[in-house]
Amino acid sequence: MSSQPQSFARHARYVTGYHFVLPPLLLLLLGWQVYSFATQPGAGSLIGLALPVTLILIYWYLRAFAVRVQDRVIRLEERLRMAALFPADLQARIAELTPEQLVALRFASDEELADLTRRVLAEGITDKKVIKGAVRTWRGDHLRA
Repeated sequence: MSSQPQSFARHARYVTGYHFVLPPLLLLLLGWQVYSFATQPGAGSLIGLALPVTLILIYWYLRAFAVRVQDRVIRLEERLRMAALFPADLQARIAELTPEQLVALRFASDEELADLTRRVLAEGITDKKVIKGAVRTWRGDHLRA
C-alpha cells in the first residue's frame, strides 16, 4: 500500500500483477484459443479453449469471494463501532443500514459518523460513491483485500 494518506480520490487499491498484468494475459490466451478452435476445430482445440475460460472464471470468483467476505467483516466491524459511538436513538436505527451503506460509511471519522449516518438514513442515500464523497475527515482502510 502507498504511504500517502487515503482520501475519496485515492482510496482504491490496485495490485499491478492482479489488475493490470493478469487480465490481458488471460484475454490473450482466450483469443489465441478461440483462433485455434476456429482454424482447427476439434476436441483438442475445444479442450484448449476450456483452459482460459476456466482461468478467467477462477480469476473472477477469487476476487468476488474475497470482497464478499471482506464486506461481511466490514459490516460487523462498523455495527460494533456504531454501537459504541452512537446515541441510543441512532443505535436503534443501525439495522436499517444496508451492507453497501455500511461499507461506504467505514471511511467516516468517529466524529462525523453519527451525523453522516443520520443524513444517509434521512435522505435514503444508497450510492456508495455519494456516501464516500460526503466524508469530510477520511478514515483510511489499509487492510482491505
